[in-house]
Amino acid sequence: MLSFSQIIGQEKAKRFLKQVMAREKMPHAYLFTGIAGVGKTSMAKALAMALNCDSPVEGVSCGNCPSCRKMISGNFPDFISVTRRPDKKNILIEQIKDLNRELRFAPVSGRYRVCLIQQAEIMTVEAANSFLKTLEEPPPGNILILNAVDPRDLLPTIVSRCQRVSFSPLPFKDIADWLIKERDVDKETAEVLAKVSDGSPGRALKMSVGNFLEKRQEWLLSIVNLPGLSKEKAVHMAFEYAEKDTKKDTERSGSNQTGVPAMLAVWESWYRDLLVVRAGGPARLLINADFSHKLKKIAERFIIKALTDSVLAIDQAQQDLRRYRNKKLVMENTVLKLKHLAGAPGE
Repeated sequence: MLSFSQIIGQEKAKRFLKQVMAREKMPHAYLFTGIAGVGKTSMAKALAMALNCDSPVEGVSCGNCPSCRKMISGNFPDFISVTRRPDKKNILIEQIKDLNRELRFAPVSGRYRVCLIQQAEIMTVEAANSFLKTLEEPPPGNILILNAVDPRDLLPTIVSRCQRVSFSPLPFKDIADWLIKERDVDKETAEVLAKVSDGSPGRALKMSVGNFLEKRQEWLLSIVNLPGLSKEKAVHMAFEYAEKDTKKDTERSGSNQTGVPAMLAVWESWYRDLLVVRAGGPARLLINADFSHKLKKIAERFIIKALTDSVLAIDQAQQDLRRYRNKKLVMENTVLKLKHLAGAPGE
């Protein structure tokens, strides 16, 4: 996806960026915020393509000029993407120094160089401080874009120097329709993927091409059976998931749909569904609607506070993992807390 028109949803962000491009002077720094897979990277590429297009129409690139063709082929010299190295957990200061050296030169195209910092929140403190200096005195002809899930994970001084553009999760129906029409996914599978994707079409697409659906069945079964496990077996389960995920860390790049973060997202959706059922909410709000029979039976065992605390425990685990806390320790604490909360008596 390189053109604004090819990005699903995010109409507010598109309108804003088109309005900005229509001005005589472009702001030099943007902060794109939102969950993974909702179009932040695609929007950055679409912006770079539109800014350097020879014949844009109302802010939309033509797709045919030399600059557009280079962007589409991935060979455009004035689009730079910085992300963590495969063997590292963070974006390092050396990478920011390399970027700063490139920024000293004028854009090859003669227009704008667009520099994208992927997962900006994982810059080391040294890298973030080095990048801050660039934001304070940006070389002309450069547009700096930071992608982040939550701006609170960035230095406040960086956030204050960027124009923030928010990206919202997409409605379930939009994602399901897109999977059916554009990706030839059958209706039943598309609806399941759309509901468990948390509003992220990118996540839904990745789930559709791997073994996510099989793993989801396994994860839901493990959380259903958790209350009946001994403490020792629960800890063993936590360590087993953490160890499997750690082994994959050195083999993968990008988002993984069968690792611990994906599992925690499925667990969180399970407890949210139990809350919906326990509170007497409508079935259309259920994420795991294909497990509705189990949800109704299990929800009776919980008090609402225990379900709320379970969601909060998983949310905390997700935050800890994003900050690269010890994965085994995070999983052990989370599983034991969920087991304890599952033991709360029903009302």
